[in-house]
Amino acid sequence: MDFFTADICDEYPDKTKVLGPGYQNFGGINKCQGVVTTIKLDKNNADLVALLRDEDGTGKIVVVDVAQDYFAVVGENLMKFAHKNNFAGIIINGYVRDTEQIQDIPVALIALGTCSRKSIPVTKSQRAISVSFGDVTFNEGDYVYTDNDGVIVTAEKIV
Repeated sequence: MDFFTADICDEYPDKTKVLGPGYQNFGGINKCQGVVTTIKLDKNNADLVALLRDEDGTGKIVVVDVAQDYFAVVGENLMKFAHKNNFAGIIINGYVRDTEQIQDIPVALIALGTCSRKSIPVTKSQRAISVSFGDVTFNEGDYVYTDNDGVIVTAEKIV
C-alpha cells in the first residue's frame, strides 16, 4: 500500500477527517485501507461475530461502536474470522483482548485499549448506520486509511 495518512491530509485537507487521540493498533499490520461497514453494538458481540465469520470482507474495514463500554468485543477468534474472510481492518470505539495471540494476524485492529472480559448476555445491534466517536462520523460506504500516524476518513476513495 503506497500511501501515508499525513500526506493524504496535506493533499486533501478539506476531504479528510482524523480520528481523535487515544486509539491504537493491536493488529498484525500497521497500514490498511478500505470501505467502511458499520455496526453499533450494545456490549455483546454476537452480531459482529456473524459479520466477520459469514461475510466477504474484501476491501472492507468494519467500524464498531460499542460506546466505550468496558468489555472486549474483539479477540483472537474474531481476528481469525476477519483474516479468513479478507477484512482489511477493524476500528472499535471500545476494547479488545488476546493481544498477544492477535499481533501476528494480518488485520489492523484499532481500539481504545484492552479488557480481559467480554459481555455474555446477547443483545441487539444495528448495521449500516452512521456512528460517531473520536471526533469523526463514520458512514456506511466512507473510505478509511490507517497507518502508524493515525486513522483518516474520507467520503470516497481518493488515493
